[in-house]
Amino acid sequence: MATRRERLRYWFDNSMSRGTPALIGWLALVTVVMVVVFAVLSVAFADDDVHHSWYDALWGSLMRAMDAGTMAADNEASSPVFTVLGFAITIGGLLIVSSLVGVLTTGLDNKLTDLRKGRSRIVESGHTALIGWSDQIFTIIPELVEANASESRSCIAILGDRDKLEMEEELRARVGDTGKTRIVVRSGSPIEPTDLDLLSLDTARSIIVLSPQGEDSDAHVIKTLLGLTNRNWRRRRPPIIASVTDTDNLVAAELAGGGHAQVVDTDDIASRLIVQTSRQSGLSVVCTDLLDFGGDEIYMRPEPKLTGFPYGEALFAYETASLIGIRRGDGSVVLNPPMNTEIQQSDEMIVVAEDDSTIRLVRSFPPVVQQAIAHPVRQPAPPERTLLIGWNSRAPKIVAEMDQYVAPGSTLNIAADVMEDDDHLAQLKVGLRNLAVNVKECDTTSRITLEALEPGVFDHIIVLADDRLEGQHADSRTLVTLLHLRDLASRTGQRFPIVSEMNDDRNRRLAQVTKADDFVVSDKLISLLMTQLSENPHLGAVFRYLFDSDGSEIYLKPATDYVQPGVTVSFATLVASARMRGETAIGYRLQVESTSPPNYGVVLNPGKSEPVTLGPRDLVIVLAEN
Repeated sequence: MATRRERLRYWFDNSMSRGTPALIGWLALVTVVMVVVFAVLSVAFADDDVHHSWYDALWGSLMRAMDAGTMAADNEASSPVFTVLGFAITIGGLLIVSSLVGVLTTGLDNKLTDLRKGRSRIVESGHTALIGWSDQIFTIIPELVEANASESRSCIAILGDRDKLEMEEELRARVGDTGKTRIVVRSGSPIEPTDLDLLSLDTARSIIVLSPQGEDSDAHVIKTLLGLTNRNWRRRRPPIIASVTDTDNLVAAELAGGGHAQVVDTDDIASRLIVQTSRQSGLSVVCTDLLDFGGDEIYMRPEPKLTGFPYGEALFAYETASLIGIRRGDGSVVLNPPMNTEIQQSDEMIVVAEDDSTIRLVRSFPPVVQQAIAHPVRQPAPPERTLLIGWNSRAPKIVAEMDQYVAPGSTLNIAADVMEDDDHLAQLKVGLRNLAVNVKECDTTSRITLEALEPGVFDHIIVLADDRLEGQHADSRTLVTLLHLRDLASRTGQRFPIVSEMNDDRNRRLAQVTKADDFVVSDKLISLLMTQLSENPHLGAVFRYLFDSDGSEIYLKPATDYVQPGVTVSFATLVASARMRGETAIGYRLQVESTSPPNYGVVLNPGKSEPVTLGPRDLVIVLAEN
């Protein structure tokens, strides 16, 4: 059984373990006791003329304890007892003050250390919460800053599993000035529920779950979604946006989100973009323009004045916006519907515009030059020859996706350092209907190897990034391959369209010297898509429709199929020509500017009355079934 002394010691130890406030309390208590004891002794033993009251005795004792110089003012005629007592309390006061200084210094240092660790809960509302840390963050934050430029106060809160100061320093170096948008960083584990509380998620406007770098990134995303789903939400649950890199994990992620999260399938979207861009250069530029906040974006708005109008006639209803579809009252979305589709009272117009303030109905429809409209006879698509250089985890899906777009009798030649096992390749070939696949293992950065592949005989060339390597290393090898291909083209006088996959958008600027037709930076496009969904969750249905192989998609088609080459017409004439083909025109691409950044000749959402002269190599950007 514990003794009284042990119990007292245990109680004292517990009180001392409570930190700086407890230490300050003990010092204050010792000071009070010492002052009272000295006052009592000085009144009892000192001369009568030293203290005239208890108040004088207490005040004098306190001053001697706090200020050692007070003793110098004592009367030389004071009794020896009073002098000894004054010296004793002064020494005690020095010990207490020095201890207090040490305690305060230690407590302040610990507090600063805690602040540097970023472990305090933020007090914000209407902010965007980013959970996780990856390179996606350097694309998402500038887009959120651009989206919030018109707001007087906006905030982005980040929870990462790295040191707070390191994250802040990297943000300053790679993001720079964020204007009126404040960036608040907290350090913690994205899969730890108690750490998630640091971001005040109940008052957030939206939540973006980032996919971390490294292995099993989808497992971390799924666990974070489970933590968010099982969280005790005290207020409304804000929209949750996440992405998975493996299509096989999509269903699990959606289940983990409990029906409250929109999960983006990175693999599927990136594969489709690579295939489509390889067959129609410039698509990634169009998608980037639609997804970022710097150019044109997709908006939804009710338009009661268009009730009863057919969709084909409503295409001319806006001068500075392009109608691309309808959102029904039940939330369903259809892009490029049949031209006779009647607009209903509860419908919302889905439009492409530079800003929602520019979406205004015209008073009269712009003129259409009917005689300039071309009426070509549709020819069946010929077989295509495609060269795929490189191999990664996304390649099997790219091959399967390509098989859905090419004509029967088309061929795909694959050249890569390391391929899948023979059984996997055999299984992949069996499922193909239109595509014959030939495989060759070789060094894709070797000039001799690339010459032997005869790139000039192919209609399309795709260069993939090797995901077995670190991102920058893989991009470096891709750049070497592109430079060799460029040199081969210049020496032989041949022109073969090249589309390349890049890991880092910063390397895209370096790769411009290779004069490749297009670059697909899947991480950037996915990051832009997630940012759009965080600002407007209703756009999820639009993008799912847009990136789905069924229904209408974005195509870049020869301008000669729509208008006579060299004839100046209004963009409304292009819209009318596309309408006759059951398509929705949203822009065009000028071939002479196809290598000029940042737009690479792409003009999206021009004014309906804007004059345009298209040549035989220019393209019209449309939404179409095929």
